[in-house]
Amino acid sequence: MPQDDLTGQVALVTGGGRGIGAGIARQLAGAGARVAVAARTYKQVDEIAQEIGGLALAVDVSDRADVERMVAETERELGPIQILVANAGIGGPDGLTWEVDPDAWWQVFEVNVLGVHLCCRTVIPGMLERGDGRIVITGSGAAYLPGARSTVYPASKAAVWRYGETLANELEGRLPVFILSPGLVRTEMTEGSFADDAPWTPPELAPQLVHVLASGRADALAGRYLHAEHDDVEDLIRRADELREQDLNTIRLRR
Repeated sequence: MPQDDLTGQVALVTGGGRGIGAGIARQLAGAGARVAVAARTYKQVDEIAQEIGGLALAVDVSDRADVERMVAETERELGPIQILVANAGIGGPDGLTWEVDPDAWWQVFEVNVLGVHLCCRTVIPGMLERGDGRIVITGSGAAYLPGARSTVYPASKAAVWRYGETLANELEGRLPVFILSPGLVRTEMTEGSFADDAPWTPPELAPQLVHVLASGRADALAGRYLHAEHDDVEDLIRRADELREQDLNTIRLRR
């Protein structure tokens, strides 16, 4: 995988205090980007920010004012945001759908879907004005894999997938939007939900994919389904014309 240089670019990574988000923040910083790391728990993001020489921000992505403050502070301290990684998400409550508290059920959508929307809508005007920016949204295989037994997390991630694909259509030719499936990564959120011998995805693959997407080399793949483990992004870049012409790498039903 080429070592794409991101020196001087400003990246904002939400949900960056642990797991996949922390790995993405480290990867982008290692490529030279100036990274703002945001999450609800300041202690976690502060540890990552200190490690990578970045900016730590506590934020509730489901709160519009908080998101606007996060973006404003990032741009005041680091400069205009050129890379948004909308990664923040929660797993949601356990239990039968009809027994789960509706407020707890809805909170998953507020974080996983509204949170992505608020982050995107806040950075897009500036990116369009400058003609400079890329958005990467973390999806999940839970959005489309068969056998799901919960109506909350899988449904929220299905909404995120469709949101990202549609946003990419809205911004086609102006601003690339990517949605990726990181695979089954062992994190605090997945720990205990799967067996030790489950097909765990190496944790470095999603950050490496985000790095390529942030570089600009994969802009022709905007809006396409991208899996960190099962897709060879370099091959997809070479086949970008074929993917567009045949409408490949989608999760839509086709008859």
